[in-house]
Amino acid sequence: MKKYIVYSGILIIGLILGWFLFGTSSTSEATHNHAVVSEDNQLWTCSMHPQIMQPEPGDCPICGMELIPAESGHDGLLADQFKLTENAMALANIQTAIVGTGDIADNALRLSGKIVENEEGNSVQASYFSGRIERLNISFTGEKVGKGQLLATIYSPELYAAQQELLTTASLKESQPALYKAVRNKLKLWKLSDSQIDQIESSGKVRENFPVYATVSGTVSEKLVAQGDYVKQGQPLLKIANLNTVWANFDIYENQIDAFSIGQEISIRSAAYANKEFKAKVDFINPVLDTRTRTVKLRAVLPNTDQLFKPGMFVEGTVKGMTAPKGQALTIPASAVLWTGKRSVVYIKPSQDQPVFEMREVTLGNKLGEQYEVLEGLENGDEIVVYGTFTVDAAAQLRGKKSMMNKEGGVTTTGHEGHTLSEDASTNTEVDHSKMIKRVAVSMDFQNQLKEVYNEYIDIKDALVKEDSKKVVIASKKLLDQLNKVDMKLLPDNSSHTHWMALEKDIKASALSISTTTAIKVQRLHFKQLSLQLTNAIERFGVNEKVVLAFCPMADENKGAYWLTKEERVINPYFGDAMLSCGEVKQVIE
Repeated sequence: MKKYIVYSGILIIGLILGWFLFGTSSTSEATHNHAVVSEDNQLWTCSMHPQIMQPEPGDCPICGMELIPAESGHDGLLADQFKLTENAMALANIQTAIVGTGDIADNALRLSGKIVENEEGNSVQASYFSGRIERLNISFTGEKVGKGQLLATIYSPELYAAQQELLTTASLKESQPALYKAVRNKLKLWKLSDSQIDQIESSGKVRENFPVYATVSGTVSEKLVAQGDYVKQGQPLLKIANLNTVWANFDIYENQIDAFSIGQEISIRSAAYANKEFKAKVDFINPVLDTRTRTVKLRAVLPNTDQLFKPGMFVEGTVKGMTAPKGQALTIPASAVLWTGKRSVVYIKPSQDQPVFEMREVTLGNKLGEQYEVLEGLENGDEIVVYGTFTVDAAAQLRGKKSMMNKEGGVTTTGHEGHTLSEDASTNTEVDHSKMIKRVAVSMDFQNQLKEVYNEYIDIKDALVKEDSKKVVIASKKLLDQLNKVDMKLLPDNSSHTHWMALEKDIKASALSISTTTAIKVQRLHFKQLSLQLTNAIERFGVNEKVVLAFCPMADENKGAYWLTKEERVINPYFGDAMLSCGEVKQVIE
């Protein structure tokens, strides 16, 4: 019995020692293996170029920035959806709109409209006599004027002569009253008051300059003359609009006309006052159909004593108690559509609360003015991108999502030597951006016109280097002038027309934003976008000149920014003298 007890004790001790010797190492090995698996599954990406995915940390092969751990993918997005940051949306000025024919859930018709001046309150301030404008008291368009306010002072030779006639005939008014009265009446026709005429007569002095007073109150909507101009009798000087009431004009299609009548109540909303609803009544329905758009104008008058409504604002009108005609096609703005060959695509925003986007192919019908009929692909209530569409498409291409040029999605953009982008990334080779965008064969004339735009861009860049915000404004305005001279008819086909129109719109928006501010920090933010857009245009169409693309990872608060230059050395426009050599040359676009 003692022998069995000893054997049992030895066995138990052996098991315990075995667990300590081998069990802990197995656990450690399993833990180690799990860690290896976890690490092996971790991918690394670039914050600037999310299409880059590498199995280990390092630098981005495109911009050189340090890679960061990629998210696990549990972001709630579908395979072809992608998200933009709020900052990117603001800089690109991406705007969206709700699609609809007017048929909405509460049995009402929804119409798109625009605020315009009330023409009944408009007036033209004219000169009642010929002469030279010695002083113009109106400084700018938009200035408010009151009835009786001095608008201008005019020197008039004929009025000078008429005053001399008055003084001559005043001594003959007893003997020749008819002549005296005729001279006074002539002065009255030139809008001189009896008191002014009496003052001239009593003083016996001829006035050289005469004032022009406002006959109405309102806001100056247009200046038609400048100080020093010569004007003729009856020539308009200013246009004055009374904005105490404004018109809201809406387009209705011909198959909707019988649903509307004068006096109907219409609820009006504006994006400027999202939580306010304004009530008005249908005041006028144009009896003439616009044959180009197949629509008629419906008008409502809105009180505007608080100046809430500005002419040019977009508004939405809702008329309850009716439905839209069956079978009517949806319509969307032409600016929302991108074309590539036979395909037409738009970008939808599935969630109103999140900056998430997804490409959608659509089938278009007739073009109605600046609108397209949508036969397939969209439904009432869909939210689509109507401005900045090309920028959103570029973001989709970078993320390997479905896009205008990539019908199936996936990162398949070709880099140099025929490798895919993912292959280039895994080998840490420099990706050639110019190979990512297919170069379009265009005429030398078009390239030379685009080169003029590029030259003005270089002037903007040089002014930013010197931190001369005033020269930045001047150069941006010159860029806009050159951009307007680019002749799209020189491009070879509709596809290249479409690409250019989208790029031109974005370039113009960025240049306009630069030209309207002298704040150097704001100018540089818009310059970042301008650089990306112009790079895209030059890569696609060329400028018959070598162009250098440089990058600074510290610009825009360490988000990084590109710029174009003519020399293969770094002169940074984002920091000026503070960090003039920060950055590196990334690519030479031949």
